Amino acid sequence: MTNAEKALDFVADGMTVGLGSGHAAEAFIRALAASGRQVRGVPTSAASAALASHLGIPLTTLDDVTHLDVTVDGADEVDPHLNLIKGYGHAHVREKVVAAASKKLVILVGPEHVADKVVPVLGTRGKLPVEVLPFALGFCRRQLDALGLPPLPGEPPVSDNGNPILECRTGPIADPAGLELRLRAIPGVVGTGLFVGMASAVLVQSGDTVDVRTGGA
Repeated sequence: MTNAEKALDFVADGMTVGLGSGHAAEAFIRALAASGRQVRGVPTSAASAALASHLGIPLTTLDDVTHLDVTVDGADEVDPHLNLIKGYGHAHVREKVVAAASKKLVILVGPEHVADKVVPVLGTRGKLPVEVLPFALGFCRRQLDALGLPPLPGEPPVSDNGNPILECRTGPIADPAGLELRLRAIPGVVGTGLFVGMASAVLVQSGDTVDVRTGGA
């Protein structure tokens, strides 16, 4: 069994399901379509929307539902408390909105990524994405640099929202919740890749075995 298949244990007919972005989420979307479960999906990116539509999963929006039952997504880092860094795929702001609207957030970590994504402390991989308004790009660069999070040089990638994403160099983050508050207090910051206390379960696959880790939210 794969972790994408195991995630189907959290999904029942009639649910509204958040559809994450990236390789792990793509595997789940395919497993969900193959399962035949009668659900509606809220995608977090244009790519996820296109795949779900192609596979016949009906889509809806946050304008039309009061909540989501569960969201299934991937992550770039997972710490022992199930805190996350997301956003290497540049969809973390929409992913965070959908996750916050969900009763449960289920995160998938595949066997090829366990060694680098399951970390002792957030920041281990050395990068934290921060989405900012185009108007505030230069200002936010300087503010992040002053906080010890220097953005990588060059033209930043752009999210589906049309905003630049500053990929900040970081070391181990001792206080993820505190850092999130400091970053969100910078005018022009739209959202960060820190997902603190949001995950309900992390499904870590090793071979044909899936370890279900619970805690966090």
